Amino acid sequence: MNSEAEKILNAELDIFRGTTAADSKFETFDVPFQQGASVLDALIWINDNIDETLSFRYSCINANACKECMMLIDGNVEYACLKKLQEKKSTIEPLPNKTLIKDLVTDIVPPKEKFEV
Repeated sequence: MNSEAEKILNAELDIFRGTTAADSKFETFDVPFQQGASVLDALIWINDNIDETLSFRYSCINANACKECMMLIDGNVEYACLKKLQEKKSTIEPLPNKTLIKDLVTDIVPPKEKFEV
């Protein structure tokens, strides 16, 4: 067989990790690249196969109406479920101007909907 045909294509994701700006770092993951896969597919693959502690939010059971997988992808606010995975290095960060909870998870609850104790 042709060794070129056997070559597995990868996408490289540089992902923000941490709970505060002070303890944050970027961690790089290589994921199998498949045409048509989303960034969310890649994050789920990382969580299932490499690092189950990677934290991100999604709720696709709600017919793409959830807006929970919004994050900064290559400097743009995007839905990870809609953004196609690229066969190149991509930088994934939490939403800016939101309270960071952990890794890619931010507090996205509108102020009017927060439960006050």
